[in-house]
Amino acid sequence: MSTPGADAHHQWARLFVVPEQPGLPLQGRLRLAIVQPILEGRLPAGAAMPSSRELSRLLGLSRNTATAAYQQLIDEGFLEARARSGVFVARNARPASVGATPQASFGSGGGVAPDWGARVLRSLADAPTLTKPERWREVPFPFVYGTHDPELFPIEGFRECCMRSLARAQLAHWTPDFETDDVPDLIEQIRLHLLPKRGVFALKEEILVTVGAQQAFQLLADALLDERQRLGFEEPGHPHARNTFSLRRPRWVPVAVDGEGVVVDTLAPLDYLFVTPSHQSPTTATLTLTRREWLLRKAELANFVIIEDDYEAENLYEGAPMPALKSLDKSGRVVYVGSLSKSLSPAMRLGYIVAPRALIAELRLLRHAMVRHPSAFLQHAYALFISLGHHESHARRVNFVMQERVQQVARALRTHLPDFAFELPRGGASMWVNTPAWMDGAELAAIAQRHGVLIEPGDVFFQHPPYPCPHFRLRLSSIATERIDDGIAALAKAVDELAAARGARRT
Repeated sequence: MSTPGADAHHQWARLFVVPEQPGLPLQGRLRLAIVQPILEGRLPAGAAMPSSRELSRLLGLSRNTATAAYQQLIDEGFLEARARSGVFVARNARPASVGATPQASFGSGGGVAPDWGARVLRSLADAPTLTKPERWREVPFPFVYGTHDPELFPIEGFRECCMRSLARAQLAHWTPDFETDDVPDLIEQIRLHLLPKRGVFALKEEILVTVGAQQAFQLLADALLDERQRLGFEEPGHPHARNTFSLRRPRWVPVAVDGEGVVVDTLAPLDYLFVTPSHQSPTTATLTLTRREWLLRKAELANFVIIEDDYEAENLYEGAPMPALKSLDKSGRVVYVGSLSKSLSPAMRLGYIVAPRALIAELRLLRHAMVRHPSAFLQHAYALFISLGHHESHARRVNFVMQERVQQVARALRTHLPDFAFELPRGGASMWVNTPAWMDGAELAAIAQRHGVLIEPGDVFFQHPPYPCPHFRLRLSSIATERIDDGIAALAKAVDELAAARGARRT
């Protein structure tokens, strides 16, 4: 038979669970363990809390940690101390809006709910795109895009820039509401340090900061596209850009791609053309200088505008970089989209557009209607990151490691899958692989996942994919170099399984 003290101890132990979050100090994790049951209603207003001594003994913490956590929660209004009585949950600790029981939900009261399927006018629910399983980070061999590389993330440099931005003397540079503007320091760093490396020279009025390249596509789609516009798009091409543009329902014009990039000679009449000339997404082909010059000439002759996504342009392994299309543009026909965050972390969400000032002025108003402007704090911190040389040194380090990984993938493919074809990319962080003609990349991806391997099937890159679609892409930013050979060996087992299954069906 349990004693009352033992029952109370068991009750507190179930209620207060200190989360495993290594990045959060112990006192912060303890505060989280106390605040969560208060907000969830499991600790109601007026409920007595265990003493700091009892709490520290229960959770195996020092009493100083428990006392400090209690004091901070008292200061923040979650708890209140009563003389000679102890610590209790404060009367207004839980917001009044948190009144519904966990089981309650909107539309469950028996009324007639709206038919949202009929009301939604622009849906991407059925659009093919790159996806990952929910717990993909636990998969042993993730040849997919989607996380920072802990081996490469410049934590010390980025922390330094964030701390400098938080200095009292710097607050005036990023705390005001910028309305339609951007942080001037970041515009200057883009204009004077990043763009000249691509041969692009722009005025500050010709640059707009975006919430990643994805928002750049959305702004351009909203400003420039509708059902009347003919949009040329690489086939295969960038699925995220395709889906963003598709919301404005342009008239799609597939544009062929070969080993030298976009095929210019066969271009149909267009109003706009979206291209990824530096490292074509997904094939990694680099548009040759001859084709760049002919493409610009053709745009002038046929009166269309080019949207250049300078995809992974900084990730160059060797040789001189090919000049950006924008750097060769003499008539203002190229709208340039760049990213600041791809090699650092996809969560950073910083990009930019370079275009004639008349278009930038319109895009500023559109952006203001959506999000006003990207985080001014992040803009300021990243301006420091560039000015102090961290961006450049990080890019060099990433290029070295990515070249190493590309070479390792090439060796592993030649060893384990010698009948698969590929071209070594000049840069970037991926490899486009061509399988034997009978094989479908999506079917291989499904089997490979059971073997602990994630790949990006080729069909999602095509607007009209063939079947079978004998292609897939290997991304290299989320897998360590030493894991690559084992990952390709596991992929080879998936290939054997698929081959056996196809053989069984054929018989």
